[in-house]
This record gives sequence, C-alpha cells and structure tokens, in this order.
Amino acid sequence: MTAVPAEIGYVGDRPVGREALDRRIAELRAGPSRAALPTPGSAEDRQLARWLTQVILTEALCEDEAARLGLAPVDGPPLDRIAAVELGSVNAAAYHGSPWVRAMYRHVTATAEVPAAWRPSPVRDDRETRYLVLHGLFEDRETARTATPADLEPLGAVTLESLPAALAAALRSRPFGELTGPVRDALGWHVAVAERSELDVAALDGETPASERGAGAPRLDAARRLAFARWIDEKRAATVRLVPGLEHPGDPRQPDNHHKHS
Repeated sequence: MTAVPAEIGYVGDRPVGREALDRRIAELRAGPSRAALPTPGSAEDRQLARWLTQVILTEALCEDEAARLGLAPVDGPPLDRIAAVELGSVNAAAYHGSPWVRAMYRHVTATAEVPAAWRPSPVRDDRETRYLVLHGLFEDRETARTATPADLEPLGAVTLESLPAALAAALRSRPFGELTGPVRDALGWHVAVAERSELDVAALDGETPASERGAGAPRLDAARRLAFARWIDEKRAATVRLVPGLEHPGDPRQPDNHHKHS
C-alpha cells in the first residue's frame, strides 16, 4: 500500500501538512452540501482533494506574502458571481476563506488600471444594456468546445462591459441567443450565451446604478481581478511545489483528469 504523504505540498521551503486538507474535507462532509459531494475513494473524490489542495496552498502562499510585507488581515463582502468567475474557482475559494488572500488582493490590485483595449468607444451605445447570460469557464479547449447550454451557469442580467473583454467582444460579434465560444483569455476557456433582457433589473436587485457608481467602475474591478489572477498564477508557479497524488486537477499526467461526454 502506498503511504499517504505527510505534506500536501510546499510553499517555498515550508511544508504544508496533510491535516489541513483532512480538516477541510471533514468540514465539507459534515456541512450542508455533503449530499452533493463525490463518493469517498472515487476519482471525483480524488479530484476534489486536488482542488482543495490548490485552495489551501494558495491561502498559505498569501499568508506568507502578507507576513513578509507586514500586511494586516482584511475582511470583506463575498464575491459576486461574475467576480468569482473572473478570478477562477481556486482563487475565489481562497479569497472567501482567508483574510490573508484578501489582504494580498488589496495590495496587488491597489495600482491596477483599466487596459486601453477595455475602454469603450464613444459611439458604443450598449454599455448599460443588460443581457441574460449563461456562462461556463473551462480549463481546456476540448471540454469547452463540447459544452452545451446545460453545462453553463446563469450570471443573471449583466452588462457585456462587466464580462471579460475577449468574451464580451465575441458575444457582440454573434447573434444573441447563440452559443458563443470557446474564447480563451488568462482565466481559461469561456463559453456563453447572451439574451437581451427587457427588465431594468438594477432597481429590482437593489444595485447602485452604474451612473452613480461611475461608468468605469465595473471595468476597473475587472482589471483588478485580472491583475490578481495573473499575480497569483505567477507566484504559485514560482513558489508552490505539489506532491504525487495531489497534482493540479487539470494536469493531464494525473490519472483522474478525464472528461467524458456521452
């Protein structure tokens, strides 16, 4: 029988113990979503452990960086659905779970600016038009290519300006209501469907109108999320080491990375 490693990985030279992963899994299996979790010992269960390992190591990395910089922990509201999509599932889970990730997010994104390519044309008239959007973010092109609307999640009624720039451009280039993608950016492979919304849902949702928040606020928020996602990806690649059996869930070399379609 293969021995279970005492560590789930390393952040720099610091080992991160297996107990952190075991505790996180136990909390999930005792929580309200336990019925939706995969069967223990299954391939899906091993993939869950790999995903949780990525979250835990991301939290540990940010804790170390925050300590090195002398940052204080940061509280904050939960991410909305669009923000979570843009950050990616691992980064979003780490952001929710760790005040040190939030501290590093604030630090890294403090000087972020909206890229020139994202700035709207003065003749564009759809900046505040809302669309009902179904969206999926996939790690590989083949999975994204075979996705159907049933594989996507609703984002609600949103402006195209609030979506990743490459995806928004692709949606504008196709008839609304058609499946669009896969479209690749720094976050992964996007697939989406957009339908024009007839409702002014900003008032229904109690949101502050964009005219009051400033027209550039959604784009600046998106630029901040992209800056953090790029920073954390580079930092993980440079400082995090994984152990056999807890490879990245999308690593094609590990035996449980398979996606089947009927």
